[in-house]
Amino acid sequence: MTESGKLTEFELIARYFSNVGCSAKAAINAVPLSIGDDCALISVPPGQELAISIDTLVAGCHFPEDASPYDIGQRVLAVSVSDLAAMGAAPLAFTLALTLPEVDQEWLSGFSQGLRKAADLYGMPLIGGDTTRGPLTLTVQVHGAVESGRALRRSGARIGDRVFVSGTLGDAAAALAMIQQRLAVASEDDKSFLLSRFYCPEARVKLAGELLACASAAIDISDGLLADLGHLCRSSAVAAKIYSQRLPLSSVLDSLVAKQQSIDYALTGGDDYELCFTAAPAVRKHIEALSQQCGIPITEIGEIIAGDHVACVGPDGVDLAINKAGYQHFR
Repeated sequence: MTESGKLTEFELIARYFSNVGCSAKAAINAVPLSIGDDCALISVPPGQELAISIDTLVAGCHFPEDASPYDIGQRVLAVSVSDLAAMGAAPLAFTLALTLPEVDQEWLSGFSQGLRKAADLYGMPLIGGDTTRGPLTLTVQVHGAVESGRALRRSGARIGDRVFVSGTLGDAAAALAMIQQRLAVASEDDKSFLLSRFYCPEARVKLAGELLACASAAIDISDGLLADLGHLCRSSAVAAKIYSQRLPLSSVLDSLVAKQQSIDYALTGGDDYELCFTAAPAVRKHIEALSQQCGIPITEIGEIIAGDHVACVGPDGVDLAINKAGYQHFR
């Protein structure tokens, strides 16, 4: 430590971020050289491709500035691993660039514990990164592997395919409304459920690996179902029709807000990090079996059609008027 008692950059890394995620033997075998050199080394299994994604989370934008550091630690990795899941890639390792306004050891302790829990859950070690001073900003780059030529892409949807989503939608948007005091929630159980859906989303890695055999295209839902399905449709040069009455909503969400609000949250709220994927009608039974096998609800919500936009149809067969698009940083 320095004479003032403050941690140096290297002491900070050694104390809070050494051996994060290194309990997974498979992950360790994929990383012959980790933290401590100029670069880390990753071994990509024969016949597989490296999948890489990077996400930056900024305090006050992607999470509340007063959020629990433990919760932030879990969230920052999960939302990045969700991108690997969207491609059907198995997690290998990750790096972390951490920008801190100051060295707050209590904050660092909580953050590293949450990060460690998520790293152990996904079986991926922290293999490097950077620390610097500035506004609280967290950047995670994840590395995964997928069999060569088999990665799920946004460009594979075809007219006649059906649209499916995992889990339930809209819970994270309701959680954010609660955090920002735009939604009153009296029940402690309901509060706990919503907060877990916002701070601890589960990247659907296991399900995604199974979808490689039957899905034609996929994307994770980060900016909202309409926005993200729209990205998939543009990449595939198709359109989509989804049905509001089929949207999977949790019992908690249904009990807290009116039906139209719950639908709005599900369509445009984002932050659910569920998978949205397309598949041919012929594999419905297989997808139902996967749902049972993985213990994850999968719901067919619509279909791929000719055209160039995503429409949501109400119970009366009329297209719903949506006043809000998905999240955009530079709207």
